[in-house]
Amino acid sequence: MADRAPEIVFYDGDCGLCHSAVRFILPRDRHGHFSFAPIGGETFARIPAASRADLPHSILVLRADGSIMVRSAAALHILGQLGPAWKTLAWILRLVPRPPLDWCYDRIARTRRRWFHKPANVCPVIPPGLRGRLLA
Repeated sequence: MADRAPEIVFYDGDCGLCHSAVRFILPRDRHGHFSFAPIGGETFARIPAASRADLPHSILVLRADGSIMVRSAAALHILGQLGPAWKTLAWILRLVPRPPLDWCYDRIARTRRRWFHKPANVCPVIPPGLRGRLLA
């Protein structure tokens, strides 16, 4: 990612699925497209309160232009940055209309705490070379 600042992926720090997603994304984001910060952390608090009010408590993407992507749009955007196979999967999934994708996303988000236990460590173990992409 040569000329632009990384986009920020905000995630629920108390969710095992979200921690798994961060650990999945980090090594596949070879160009450093994303930095990561927990929802409720210092970086998230810099977003104006009015903009934060209606955001879901799951994976969000703060784009370089200041816009915030949520739900299936955020997930597909992330996949689209992870390499050819993941980009192809994102492209295929974008053929499905957004309402059914968001419906599926919402069902998973609603039940994720039952399926995926809270991580024992709030901070996932990240290789030293990738730790700089984790924000407070």
